[in-house]
Amino acid sequence: MPEPAIVSGMMASLGTGLATAVGALPVLGMRRLSDRGQLALLAFAGGVMLAASVFSLILPGIAAAQEQGFSPTSALLLVLSATLGGALFMALLGAVLPVPEAVFNCEDARSSDRATAGLAGPKSVWLLVLAITLHNIPEGAAVGMAYSEGDTVRGLSTAVAIGTQNLPEGLAVACALVAAGMSRGHAFVGGALSGAVEPIAGTAAAVLVTVAQDLLPWGLALAAGAMLLIVCGQIMPDIARNAASARLHIDWFRRPVSAFACGLVVMCFLDIALG
Repeated sequence: MPEPAIVSGMMASLGTGLATAVGALPVLGMRRLSDRGQLALLAFAGGVMLAASVFSLILPGIAAAQEQGFSPTSALLLVLSATLGGALFMALLGAVLPVPEAVFNCEDARSSDRATAGLAGPKSVWLLVLAITLHNIPEGAAVGMAYSEGDTVRGLSTAVAIGTQNLPEGLAVACALVAAGMSRGHAFVGGALSGAVEPIAGTAAAVLVTVAQDLLPWGLALAAGAMLLIVCGQIMPDIARNAASARLHIDWFRRPVSAFACGLVVMCFLDIALG
């Protein structure tokens, strides 16, 4: 009989994978979320992920290391090292593959001029698809690891953050496939399948750290590092870059910043109130 933590991690990572499919739905003809709405959504997810990285992954990782006999200083150094390792892995991944948050505009994707759509050709399209699929592996693992000790609050908060962040990624894949000449139906399927690795990675991570509890501090910290890199290396620069490039001042900039702050506050509240 599978342990409840493994089942919970599997179901939650399945949910985050399905969020990618939900994000791809606009390619079928639904009204596309505005650029402001997309950025606000990403910013909210970034705030949740930042708080979840600290309260749901790093601090529990330190506590788990101390329970295994590490001194407070050793536990801190272990978790910080693993956090840096998780961030380094995501940074190396980003160095060789396109950034998933560089969401394609579906209006551009309908254009016959691929240069306008920002694509050099089919190879660039499939690199984007591969990039998002590979980025989903550590994200799914983060969800599975968050459930590893049966902490529903920690697991749910991490799953919500990752799932929200997956919405524009599904749209990115679907629009890129439309630009490559695929039908809208096939592009939607491609966008949905890009998140299929998440339940696999989530289940594997939950099984690994449940069976080998000594790996729990490392697993939580690696997941935290991956999430922090997404927030600090992709989402926050996106907020600043979009505001600067469009010459948008405080009235527009306030929305994503407020969304980021709301995500941070909501996650902190949930951790304190329910944890």
